[in-house]
Amino acid sequence: MTSDRPRTVALIVAAGQGRRAGGETPKQFRIVAGKPVIVHAVERLAALVDAIHLVVGADQEGEVRRLLSERQIASFTMGADSRRGSVRAGLEAIAQSGGADIVLIHDAARPFLPREVVGRLLTALDEAAGAIPVLPVADTLVRGSDGAMGGTVDRAELHRVQTPQAFRFAAILDAHRAWNDAEEATDDAQILRRSGHDVILVQGDERLAKLTFPEDFSRAEAMLPRSTRVGMGYDVHRLAPDEQLWLGGILVPHDRGLSGHSDADVALHAIVDAILGALADGDIGSHFPPSDPQWRGASSDKFLAYARDRVAARAGVIEHVDLTIICEAPKIGPHREAMQARIAGILSLPTDRVSVKATTTERLGFAGRREGIAAQAVATLSLPALP
Repeated sequence: MTSDRPRTVALIVAAGQGRRAGGETPKQFRIVAGKPVIVHAVERLAALVDAIHLVVGADQEGEVRRLLSERQIASFTMGADSRRGSVRAGLEAIAQSGGADIVLIHDAARPFLPREVVGRLLTALDEAAGAIPVLPVADTLVRGSDGAMGGTVDRAELHRVQTPQAFRFAAILDAHRAWNDAEEATDDAQILRRSGHDVILVQGDERLAKLTFPEDFSRAEAMLPRSTRVGMGYDVHRLAPDEQLWLGGILVPHDRGLSGHSDADVALHAIVDAILGALADGDIGSHFPPSDPQWRGASSDKFLAYARDRVAARAGVIEHVDLTIICEAPKIGPHREAMQARIAGILSLPTDRVSVKATTTERLGFAGRREGIAAQAVATLSLPALP
């Protein structure tokens, strides 16, 4: 049984060096919202097309394959000296792999692709061989020379062009093959129009802004909507003689200490679990198993710093931590501010975003009998809610 649905593939161009973005890392490998830019682009399109084809730099294929090891990529093609040449090479690779009915040609440097834009592009192809997303020009445009203003430019018919650009595959491949190699083209729609085909304009999206300059990356992070996550953690350790009492990241004078594989700091352990819980990222035991000898006697501030870095890796922010220590002794009050400052320091937070409290169990249970100390924590995070 055959399907009438056209075979749609995506060609993602990621062969550039991105020097204008600053730094030594090409922009397609820069981290935005917790992932490399190219991974965002592939993930967005993978859910919307039948296959993904990539054009990458000659020395970049290994890194791209590593980053996308869990994704099925139909082909990897080496980029050319120009974007036009890279696209042509990618189109030829698609043709060699069986072709397609429709191709979406997309710049990897536009990582946040809303599904509805693709829907508008595909609908437009019912009427023409090509369609591109555009945005209106809002600012006044003027001509000028030698630092002096000239006349204004009518912006009514001007648009900002974005990608992906959608084409009937046979039409855009033929157009590229017929293009005069002595002439450069800034985008594929220009090439298609030169071959005599119409290109329809559809509404673009500000989230498709191209990441070109250093400030674009911070702007992209700021544009993303964010979601609030809350996690809860709990830990308990028994009190034992001849042990130091580490609690809330500080050494507390006491006649006994907490026993455990690491330094047994129940307060920090509870916060770690709360943060990992908010990330839906397992628990402290899954990341630092007690069976692993390297963590024997380890300082728990390492575990908390690790959880902090897991949040940062996903472009998250720790908004607040609320810790409650449950014990009869020692008294927590004299050490509260030191614990608060130590926890805030590890998490790189202002102290007013860390709460340290203590309570007793009215002499009930193991804590009431002074057999051990428990702690519970709640962590509130803010994470990007990707489009």
